[in-house]
Amino acid sequence: MYRSPARPANHSHFIFLDPRAHNFYPDWNRAANVNVAILRRDAGRNPRDKASQHSSANSPCAVRNSAHAGKHTTSAAITQAPNSFNHPVVGLLELTYLAMELEDDPGHTLTVYPAIPGNPSDEALKLLALWAATENIVESARTRARG
Repeated sequence: MYRSPARPANHSHFIFLDPRAHNFYPDWNRAANVNVAILRRDAGRNPRDKASQHSSANSPCAVRNSAHAGKHTTSAAITQAPNSFNHPVVGLLELTYLAMELEDDPGHTLTVYPAIPGNPSDEALKLLALWAATENIVESARTRARG
């Protein structure tokens, strides 16, 4: 399956294998450590699932994973606010988070990153939403014109 380099296969792939991640996360080390903690939590939930295990002992993710060996991780340690992101269109976003376990789908969590109303990140998210909506309108018009 072809994947555009602009859209990584998943979050872990982006953090550890995409050089853009170091610019996207102002505190890349924190983002990488949180990602490893989430992967360890998920691997612990399904210890027989080979897809959730790390295959390369020398990968950046596996090296961080070994540093966490024997440490107990709680969900509070996995999701800490605020989170900062350098978005390529709107710049620095400082967002809080809300992680919700999905009652009807055990083992899955929905994480939402809202901004505090009225702060610069809130305004940036509104601008980003407007930009994305405009992009969708333009793409829809192009699709209709072609076909």
